[in-house]
Amino acid sequence: MTTQIEIAGRRVGDGEPCYVVAEIGINHNGDLDLARRLVRAAAEAGCDAVKLQKRTPELCVPEAQKALPRETPWGVMSYLEYRRRLELGPDELRAVDACCREHAVAWFASCWDEESVDVVEAFDPPCYKIASASLTDDALLRRHRRTGRPLILSTGMSTLAEIDHAVEVLGRDDLLLLHCTSTYPARLEELNLRAMAALRERYGVPVGYSGHEVGLATTVAAAALGAAMIERHITLDRAMWGTDQAASIEPHGFARLVRDVRAVERAMGDGVKRVYESEIPVREKLRRVAGGGAEG
Repeated sequence: MTTQIEIAGRRVGDGEPCYVVAEIGINHNGDLDLARRLVRAAAEAGCDAVKLQKRTPELCVPEAQKALPRETPWGVMSYLEYRRRLELGPDELRAVDACCREHAVAWFASCWDEESVDVVEAFDPPCYKIASASLTDDALLRRHRRTGRPLILSTGMSTLAEIDHAVEVLGRDDLLLLHCTSTYPARLEELNLRAMAALRERYGVPVGYSGHEVGLATTVAAAALGAAMIERHITLDRAMWGTDQAASIEPHGFARLVRDVRAVERAMGDGVKRVYESEIPVREKLRRVAGGGAEG
């Protein structure tokens, strides 16, 4: 059973603090300045890492959708041009990499095609995230595994049979699974946080939580249930243009999330029932009868 992996010099998994990832994704809308502002916000909130998405639009956009018109803040354009507009190229990624180094926060990406893995690999990422949408893409799974880096596999919209197959393709070494519900935003009654325990039992690898719900309480609950990693989308403003903004968390909310996750970790303890030194004066003041006597 592989209960820990290592990301950017940190052990992640059983017995370790929850690894908190701010998913920038495409919330930068192709704007480098916005991407850097999101990195800074994530670092200031206390996140361990930020995550981007990388695509080659010519490969990822279905042929039937490429020419469809799309209304955007930059005018009406084809869907293919819109997807190109959202991408950060190698020069922009170098600038994001420098920003992450400046703010001492790790970064990695979910790559939606094999060419994108080649692009991101040049930056020596500490790991890769494989999106739920890519879980059944065996060729892409194998390309990620050939990098030799730790892999984070999201399991949204996937059956157990599909996850079984993906884990078989990837192997269990240096693998972390993320429980996820792939709706944006996700309904509370469909989060099924107890599925994390089922995934840990079935696969014997660290399991975390990737949330798309509105609010923070359920993500904090995931940490209390033992999530090795927490991933939530970050945005500067939930009203901004973009498909993921409404299911994202603004910077002040992300800071509260990290604070509450760390508070839960301190409160969980080791499970051994004991009397604390701080309780003894209260015990002496309030107890009328000393405990420990045998019942006759």
